[in-house]
Amino acid sequence: MITVLPPYPAAAYEGKKILLASNSPRRRELLHYIVPEFEIADSRLAEETYPATLAAEEVPAYLSRQKAMAYADALEPDEVIITADTVVINEGRILGKPADRAEAEAMLRSLAGHTHTVVTGVTLMSEGGKRLDTFTEHTEVSFDDMSEADIAAYVERFKPYDKAGSYGIQEWIGAAFISGIKGCFYNVMGLPLHTLYRHLRRFFD
Repeated sequence: MITVLPPYPAAAYEGKKILLASNSPRRRELLHYIVPEFEIADSRLAEETYPATLAAEEVPAYLSRQKAMAYADALEPDEVIITADTVVINEGRILGKPADRAEAEAMLRSLAGHTHTVVTGVTLMSEGGKRLDTFTEHTEVSFDDMSEADIAAYVERFKPYDKAGSYGIQEWIGAAFISGIKGCFYNVMGLPLHTLYRHLRRFFD
């Protein structure tokens, strides 16, 4: 007889209801890799501005905490919410989601031939903010040179307007032009799974 083991430790999140506050289909897909069951939290408006004096690397953690605090009065005693924010930092400048095609192409042009950093901030929070855990993950991503035709073709085909830095590493552009990464691959997609799993386990200890 072949025994098939469950894909997750059975008691890892026993008795807890995990909520993900994100509209990103990529984050929802990724979380399923390490959490067997979770629900999508109802959308709540959160202040997504940050102090101008804040270092670029600190922005994602700050914003993920802001997003979590919007749910502080909505959580039940057995609920834990996960919020996240990802930015691309190139030469000290934050690249968010492009507003239009011209901005998307400009971002990709600035990334071509260079190494940039992807930073994701993640916050775990329980009812009323009684327990709050915020952490960040950094990944360095190196791009080969890209021609104007390559950039235009990618933006036209994939329309990366919902992606920080205007690209998805899991798409054609990642396979064709990313020459290397240093750090967590899943972080570049929007959720650092290895580190998140470790923090979740500690959160429930």
